[in-house]
Amino acid sequence: MKRFFLAAALLAGAALGAGPAVAQQSKVGDWTIEKRTQDTHCNASRGYKDKADENRDYVIVITYSDKAIVIVMIYDGWEWDKVGEILKADVGTDDSDIMSKAKWEVMDKTTVRGIFEYDQSMMDRLSRAKRLTLDFEDDDDDSIEMQIPRAGEALAALKFCEENRK
Repeated sequence: MKRFFLAAALLAGAALGAGPAVAQQSKVGDWTIEKRTQDTHCNASRGYKDKADENRDYVIVITYSDKAIVIVMIYDGWEWDKVGEILKADVGTDDSDIMSKAKWEVMDKTTVRGIFEYDQSMMDRLSRAKRLTLDFEDDDDDSIEMQIPRAGEALAALKFCEENRK
């Protein structure tokens, strides 16, 4: 699981200009909020195993700047073939649609990354959510529902980290 967190943090950070070392870190429930020394921005990450899904690993990393929101999702049940392939998926939470046909880039066989223009209403919807869903076009088998409990607290801590990063 730690391998997934490191990979996800590197991928999320790379989208906004990152490096590998960890500098400051805090916890909100099972979310980790961190600012690595060579990153420009902070990350909020959460990983868990789902017993109802063959005990598979799920990891989500969220980072943002005033220009972009980056979400990395790792699911060890995926087997994407082409790194760099752009997939389209509807993005939603437990009670609302966030975006239709959003672009997600395949980073490796188990990882996708979405980079979106910063939108406060998107952050607000994420903060109220308990689940984040990706419904891939023409591919129900790879569509996913990821649990994001306490997202509001995690995103508040992420905002604090961003406002106080060095």
